Amino acid sequence: MTPTEFLVLTRGPLFDIAVTIFVFGIVLRLFEVLILGRKADLAAARGAEFKPGMATVMRRFVPDREKLQGSPVVTILGYLFHVGFFVCLLLFVPHIELIHSTLGISWPGLPTAMIDAVAVITMLALVGLFINRLNSKLLRFLSTFEDYFLLVVVFLTLFTGYLAFHRIVEPYPTALALHLLSVELMLVIFPFTKLMHTFTAFLGRYYNGAMYGRRGVES
Repeated sequence: MTPTEFLVLTRGPLFDIAVTIFVFGIVLRLFEVLILGRKADLAAARGAEFKPGMATVMRRFVPDREKLQGSPVVTILGYLFHVGFFVCLLLFVPHIELIHSTLGISWPGLPTAMIDAVAVITMLALVGLFINRLNSKLLRFLSTFEDYFLLVVVFLTLFTGYLAFHRIVEPYPTALALHLLSVELMLVIFPFTKLMHTFTAFLGRYYNGAMYGRRGVES
């Protein structure tokens, strides 16, 4: 298979399959969560649910003092990774152009130099999280193969994208195809691994905040 044929394969059939699995899996997992429902709370409500629920969602974006003091390395690296990844995903101009060509929507992107810096910081944060997990007896004991595998997959999506954009690996079609292949792998496993917390974390935080709000206390 030539580099061009490899690129055509990853940009065409493999990409379509990955997106289909991703969308179907996300819908299925969210349906599973929502269909569980919750037991009826027979106690009289002492407060509202919606506002406290949304407040909890927003408040949990900021690390609290106890978390920073208890595990500063994991907290800081975790925030750098999450913020950096979504900046690279949503504010990189070629990604915005891809979304525009697919969905018809677009927004301003960041300068390439800034995205470059964010990508490097994000990859370093991932490496730091990986090393910290290996060095921490507690984290090593709690970790499964999935935890390490996901760190590697996410790192590869960033690393191969960086190599392709800067044409560090030749021929270019092969470098771009490898980036697409890593993205497609992440899309396929996304709904069925801990990556799904991207969606379920918001539901969980809202539910907790809403339940505490109903009881008249702060979450």
